[in-house]
Amino acid sequence: MTKKEFKIIYDLYFDAIRRYIYYRSGNEELATDIAQETFIKVWEKQFEYHPNKTKSLLYKIALDKYITQYRKGKVEAKYLNELKFNFTEEVSTNYLEYQELQVHYEKILAKLPEKQREVFLMSRLEELSYKEIAERLKIGVKAVEKRMSLALGVLKQEIKV
Repeated sequence: MTKKEFKIIYDLYFDAIRRYIYYRSGNEELATDIAQETFIKVWEKQFEYHPNKTKSLLYKIALDKYITQYRKGKVEAKYLNELKFNFTEEVSTNYLEYQELQVHYEKILAKLPEKQREVFLMSRLEELSYKEIAERLKIGVKAVEKRMSLALGVLKQEIKV
């Protein structure tokens, strides 16, 4: 096929092929892409130009490309639906586990002696240093360290259960 023949069939049939695929898909961008791919394939394969047969060949190539694209789309959609489902299931499971752990953690904190709980919460929630906690509570840093150590020991022991 010469460049001149290719230009003739391109000018004659490109819009018709694009409309044909658009009618089937409802997607203008996809229709344009498939029409372009159809003509690229014709150029690469260097089919002989026959006025009556070339039109049929173009429609056949375009339809085959559309069917391939449609099947890929179905597989992708199925995969994405499964992925969303699994992701949602995993997130909800993790969230439930987190909620259970949080309730358990709060129960353990409630059981701690008040002085240990106070030091632990100042350290973890307010992010105060041992020195700042000691100043606030008007106790020594060693007392803060001891209370924190005891609180962490209880938490560590109870959370394992």
